[in-house]
Amino acid sequence: MLYLWIKALHIIFVINWFAGIFYLPRLFVYHAMAEDKPSKERFKIMERKLYRGIMTPSMVLALVFGIWMLFLIPGYLSAGWMHAKLLFVVAVVVYHFWCGRILRQFRDDKNERSHVWFRWFNEAPVIALFAIVIFVVVKPF
Repeated sequence: MLYLWIKALHIIFVINWFAGIFYLPRLFVYHAMAEDKPSKERFKIMERKLYRGIMTPSMVLALVFGIWMLFLIPGYLSAGWMHAKLLFVVAVVVYHFWCGRILRQFRDDKNERSHVWFRWFNEAPVIALFAIVIFVVVKPF
């Protein structure tokens, strides 16, 4: 029963984390397009609150509950699908911190990338999510 509670909490925090992972780069698109100072300042506040208040705590809790599940069922660590899933999880964690770096560039008014670049940047976590869900549900190897 404990495992099911931990799994449910893991899924909830993964959903919260990915909501932010999908939304923050979309804010970057609009921020890169903004031309007036009040809009830029508003985006800075929105980005900071999303990253610090929702995304980062959700990432930490998703990872904590995921690691906890691995301790409860250590056999999963020998499964090939779990290795592949964890590789994509690491990629999403790197993406998360890359978003934090971009957020700081916007905060310091040092962004040099266009809204088009951010539109493409926004697509990467979709690929990771597809892969992670397929590995967990289908367990192809």
